[in-house]
This record gives sequence, C-alpha cells and structure tokens, in this order.
Amino acid sequence: MRSLPARRTVLGAAALTATGLTAGCADRGRPDTAEAEGGGHVRPDGPEVRAADARRPHGRTRRVRLTATRTRLALGSGVTVPTWAYGDRVPGEEIRATAGGALELTLANHLPAATSVHWHGLALRNDMDGVPGLTQREIRPGADFTYRFAVPHPGTYWFHPHSGLQRDRGLYAPLIVEDPREPLRYDKEWVVVLDDWLDGVDGATPDSVLAALRRGMDHGGDGAGGDGAGGDGSGDAHGMHGMLGTGARPSAAAGPPSGTGPSPAAGTGSPLLGGDAGDVDYPHHLVNGRTRTDPETFRAKPGDRVRIRLINAGGDTAYRVALGGHRMTVTHTDGYPVEHTATDALLLGMGERYDVLVTAGDGVFALTALAEGKKGTARALLRTAPGAAPPAAARPEELSGTPLTAGRLAAADAVRLAPRTPDRTVTLRLTGSMARYDWGIGGRQYDPRRRHPVTAGERVRLRFVNTTGMWHPVHLHGHTFALPDGGPRKDTAIVLPGRTLEVDFDADNPGLWLVHCHNVYHSGAGMMTVLGYRA
Repeated sequence: MRSLPARRTVLGAAALTATGLTAGCADRGRPDTAEAEGGGHVRPDGPEVRAADARRPHGRTRRVRLTATRTRLALGSGVTVPTWAYGDRVPGEEIRATAGGALELTLANHLPAATSVHWHGLALRNDMDGVPGLTQREIRPGADFTYRFAVPHPGTYWFHPHSGLQRDRGLYAPLIVEDPREPLRYDKEWVVVLDDWLDGVDGATPDSVLAALRRGMDHGGDGAGGDGAGGDGSGDAHGMHGMLGTGARPSAAAGPPSGTGPSPAAGTGSPLLGGDAGDVDYPHHLVNGRTRTDPETFRAKPGDRVRIRLINAGGDTAYRVALGGHRMTVTHTDGYPVEHTATDALLLGMGERYDVLVTAGDGVFALTALAEGKKGTARALLRTAPGAAPPAAARPEELSGTPLTAGRLAAADAVRLAPRTPDRTVTLRLTGSMARYDWGIGGRQYDPRRRHPVTAGERVRLRFVNTTGMWHPVHLHGHTFALPDGGPRKDTAIVLPGRTLEVDFDADNPGLWLVHCHNVYHSGAGMMTVLGYRA
C-alpha cells in the first residue's frame, strides 16, 4: 500500500492542525457564481437527461412497492413513539438491486403531508432525484409516484424524503447495489443504520424543534411548529429545553453568534469537529431502530469474515463507531472503493457511509456508536458464542483513540479521477449562525431559481468555504467528487468551521442538482443551493 498523502482539506488527522486546510486560497479554473452567467438550464426531464440515461445499462428491473404511513414504533426498553415510517418499521425494509440493472419503486403516500424519495448517493437520471419544486412535483397525500432509473454503480446507499424535515422521522431505509463481479470475499453481511431520534418523544417533532431553534431559546421553547416544513403541525416541544443543545441556547447579550462552545447542559463538544458537535441533544440514539439497552443482535461464527455496511442516517449527529475487540478494515466510502486501511474506529458525518471488513472473534461484542461530542451512545451486538453481553453503558477501548476519517483514505486506482485542470470553479460560502439560525449559502437561504451554472463535459471544482462556527457535512446530488491528493470518491464530506474544502467532479450527468448541508436543521433553514447544467 502506498503511503497516504499528507495534504487534505477534509476532516482527518491533518484537521487537528492547519495543515492542508485553507481559509482563502485562490480559485483555479474559471471562477463562477450563480449570477455570473445567464442562459437556460437543462430541464430535469429534458432531452439531455434522456440521452445520458440511454447510455447507462438497463438490465433486469427490480420492482418494489413502498408505503409511507403514520405508525407507532417500539424502539426498545419500553420506548414507543408515534412517527412516520416506510411500513411499520425503522429503518424501512432494505432494498437490493444489481449494478447494471434498474430499479422501479412505487411510493404510496399515506401520510398527512406531501412527500418524496431521494436516492442518496446514486448517479441517476435527474427527474428521479426526488426533490420537490426542483426535479419533480411533490407526492400529495393519498397519491403515489413511481421512480424508475438505472443503477449503474455498486455500493452502499440509502433513501429518504427531501420534503421538509421528514428525514428526521422514521422515513429512511438502506439501498444496497450489489456488484455482479464482487471482488471482496466474506461470509456474512451486516447492514448497520445509525440514527438520532426525537420524533414523538414528549410530543416533539422535527418541525417543532426547528421552530424553537429559529426563535432562539431565550424566547421560550414551546415549539408550536407549523406544517410549512413538511410536517403536520401537530407536535409541540414539551421538554424542548432538554433537546436543544451544543450551542443551541443563544445568549441575548452581544457576542460570537455561533460555534463558540457547547452549552453546559449539552455535552463537551468535539475537537475533531472544531467545537460544537451539533444543535440538538437527542433523547435516543439507535442502531437499526433499537436503543442501546435493547439492541439488535447479529449472529456469526468465530472466524467468519463479516462485511459491515455503516450508514449515518442521523439528522444532527456524527457518530464515532467501533466494534469491541476487533480491528476494522475500511474497503469503501460512500459506495466507492478505497485502498484498504485498518482502524480501531471510524467517524461518520450525517449522510456518510463506510464499508468495513472484520474477522469475527469468539464471544459477544458490542458495536458501539458514540454520539460525537454529545452524551448518548447507540449499540448493537455481534454474537458468535453463548455468554453475557457487555453492559449497555460499557464503551469499547477502541473508541478512545483518534477515529479514522475520509481525509486519511486514498481512492482505489480503478475509481481515481484522472488528473485534469478544472474548467470551472464554483465557490460556495457556507454562512449563518446559531443566534439567528439563518443558515445559508452565500448569505442567502435556498431558492430553487438561483443556480450555479456548469456545462456538460467540464471538470468542476467545488470550493466550500465555511465561514461559520459550525461543521457541515456537505452533500452533492447526482455525482461523486474526489477529495484532494488522490483522496476517496465521495458524495458527502465534512467541512470544518472556518476551513475550506476543495473537491473535483466531472460534469457528466445533466440536470438540476442540489448541493446542501446534510444537517437536517441547517438544510431546513436554507443551507442548500443548485448546480444547473446549461442547455
């Protein structure tokens, strides 16, 4: 294995110093803003989109029917909540497809609000991307919609609504695209979905939480959330003071607006994340829909080689993950292969995925997800023999060191972008503060009519300049980008407070594509924008 490059502008070992993290380096390529050029853009169902889709393989079609509905879910240890989910389970039932084939999914909306499905990480045709008001009409209550698209790339993906704050309910599920020529060898596969949970706890809903964050806690926390963000407006925020945390209690006095340190009641913050770990102290953290005191158990035999697919479906929480008594070998991130790298622990921001291999030991072991910079933990169990499980409050020793992050990985040769000077640089300034809760891009909140133009065939450099005091996991729809210096191919990456991250991608998928923070409350407040292919 070659030595890993020292320079990264994404969270990693170098993130603890200034090495590789720039605050104002000059643009390379052609600088661009949304107002820099006029002209029309490709329509989500336009001929350019259809032509690009026709070039993809469309093999055997996997057909699925899914229902989004109100339900009550038992999360374990006596915790039962009203929520919205796909069917009567969380996560929703896993869907599997084969690379080179196609997926056809019909969603029946039995919710009291309009909804949609976004296919997180997939390079699919634009009109199937699931963004109401941009790529499709919303799916109204009582209606259904059929998504049909090719699935060209194998990997670990997931799906969730892109309607208001619905993702912070139970509306998410894994999507595994299998490789018909799978190069890895393993005996078992375990899909692990991490989540932070507040919906239905003491009457709270994601919409009431966002309403309280926007008001500021000095103005009270009764949280009378409305339905403008995709909710039903029925929740209040009883106990909201106990949920808003890590910097979420802005002072009435003048002072630094955001990211200056955690609330004393909220936890200790995270040096890895540059200070505040998030905006919300969730009452529960889950692995595959279960609390740590009533965990899911995965069974294998001693010596089995187990592939674990890790997905962070959380709304506001990064997770530090380890399997007690084991080393993990990272093989993929965000669906794309990397040079195999061994580690004790991983850090996953919201929306990120990692595939790891472990050789199962003899006994009962806790897979523990520590809510980075917060108080909570989630866990599941790997059992290969009889015996007592570790106590629920126990933390594996493997969590105590510095976790591996994307900046310490290198792309596998087969997926590394060919060297090329960018044709265009799009600079996206991440802006806003906790005090005003005015998260945006370029000082503006999301407007689907405001588009940053790109042209098919270009090598595009995205330059994320984080001017805020909070960290942001940024996600690009419909493409993957490459981290610097031979870094991994990803669709979601962490940008630390006060830092700049530059990533490159090839503009090979025409349409209108969102770029946004994958903190559900930051994107809900407006930290989203659009890359628009020029017609």
